[in-house]
Formats: sequence, C-alpha cells, structure tokens
Amino acid sequence: MILCCGEALIDMITEPTLSGQDGFVPHSGGAIFNTSIALGRLGAPVGLLTGLSSDMFGRQLADDLRASHVDTTHVIASDRPTTLAFVQLKDGHATYTFVDENTAGRMLRAEDMPRQLPAVSALYFGGISLACEPCADAYAAMLAQHGANCAVMLDPNIRPGFIQDQTRYRTRLNQMIEQADIVKVSDEDLDWIIPGPESHDQKVPLLLQAGPSAVIVTRGSEGASGYLANGTVVSVPVKPVQVVDTVGAGDTFNAGVLASLEQAGQLTKPGLKALSPDALRDALTLGAEVAAVTVSRAGANPPWSHEL
Repeated sequence: MILCCGEALIDMITEPTLSGQDGFVPHSGGAIFNTSIALGRLGAPVGLLTGLSSDMFGRQLADDLRASHVDTTHVIASDRPTTLAFVQLKDGHATYTFVDENTAGRMLRAEDMPRQLPAVSALYFGGISLACEPCADAYAAMLAQHGANCAVMLDPNIRPGFIQDQTRYRTRLNQMIEQADIVKVSDEDLDWIIPGPESHDQKVPLLLQAGPSAVIVTRGSEGASGYLANGTVVSVPVKPVQVVDTVGAGDTFNAGVLASLEQAGQLTKPGLKALSPDALRDALTLGAEVAAVTVSRAGANPPWSHEL
C-alpha cells in the first residue's frame, strides 16, 4: 500500500449566491489528501496518514476518503478544528488564505506516528505539513523511522508564507531529500531550494547528489522532465485542455506518477534505483494525463481510471 502522509483540509471556494455576492463552499482538499484521493480513483492501493477533526468538516473529509477507496487505518482523530483554506481564483489560478492554528492536522507530534507499517510498501510526503510545526517534525520523524524500508516520494510544494524559521525548514527539508527516492519539484521550488542564476539542468544534479534516485521537475504549461542519477533526462508535454482552474493539478500529477510506478512493479527502493528511462517516461505521461483531467474541471476533482 502507498501511504500518503500529510494534510487534509477544507478548501473554501467562492461561488455566486442568490443575492449576487460570492459565498464560500467547502470542498475537501489539501495536497496530500488530493493525491490519496487520486490514487484511490486510479485503483492503486492507498491509505492516508493525517490528523482529522471530529467536526463537520472532518467528517466530510473522512466520507470522501472512503468514497474514493482510501484506507483510513492510519488517520489520527481528535476534537481539534479542521484546517480551512479560503481560495480565490483569478484566471483559473488559485491563491490561498489559511486558518490553521491549533488544528487536528497541524498539532500532530512524533509520538502520534505509527511504530509499525506492516502493509505499507511506499511513503509519500509533501505539502504545507512539511512547513507547519509541530506536524512537520512529526512527519520528518516518520520518514526517519520508516524510510529505509519503504520507497519514498517527496514533493515539498514550497509555500514561503508558511515558513516561520527558514533555517529550521531548510535543515529539515534537506534531511528528508536525502532519504527520498523520488523528489518532485516545480521549477519555482527548485529555485527556492537551490538559489542562484544556474539553469535548472545545472541545479538538478545537486539534488540527485543528495541521495534521490530520480528528480522530477514540473514547469506548468511547458510540461515535466525526469532526471535519473545516471544523467538520463526524459520529458513529456502537457496535454492541451481547456483549463477551468489549477486546484489540485500537481497533487494529481504525483498520483499518476506513483500509480504508474506501482502498476509497473517499480515502486520499491531497488526498483527505483534501477528505474529505466521508459518507466520514468510512462510515469510522467500518466501524471500529465490525469492532471489534465483535473484542471479541466472545477476544484480538486481527480479522474477515475475509467475516465482516462
């Protein structure tokens, strides 16, 4: 099973009301939640490790997980509130205002993490849960405990506004990159992790030297490229669609990559160390295909396998 580890929250998305003013409608979301939902809909064996509230929004999130065949064995329940993200869309692109103090997801600690993962073969980390403490330290501890026995994919999805102590964040993130088998970054993430005027093709080898077997760089409308430790580079274009909004696009892309590798039997540490260019290209292609469906409809609404 692929265990997605990180935030589940409610995206409050504006919609017109009868009065003519915009209101906010609650949609289940969060980067890691979205990836788990997309994996479940693609038919991959998947579970979610997160903190969920017992409030009405937490129940909505739990119901949506079950509806998309996501295992909730490792969900950690509490009576703390659910994280809310108020979303504003402009030309299809989303900006967020978060309400995240003392929430069920953010307040997870290292002692809340499972000691045993008997059915888990791969771990996926990322999102704002790697920036917000104390849960960021809890997920880092989770990776340190279980990363040696599981394939690991990491997507930091960096949001500088969440980073209160940049030195602490960089130290924790660098340690997680060293333990990851696949690191996926946007071009903006890459420039934040490795500042400087060098090209992305010059910066990626520095990430690979840290330990990953593969680095994936997404470039929005310019597609995605995968880099292997042996110097091989493969690239895929985006699939042209009419974009409604970009909410959940990167999260769905990650699910496509993981689902492809899992189906090919490559989602293991040995499998990723020996990853072929063709297998990497297939993974990027499925990621681009499922992301194209998500951006073609409102909100983070990943496709089911029969829709592809």
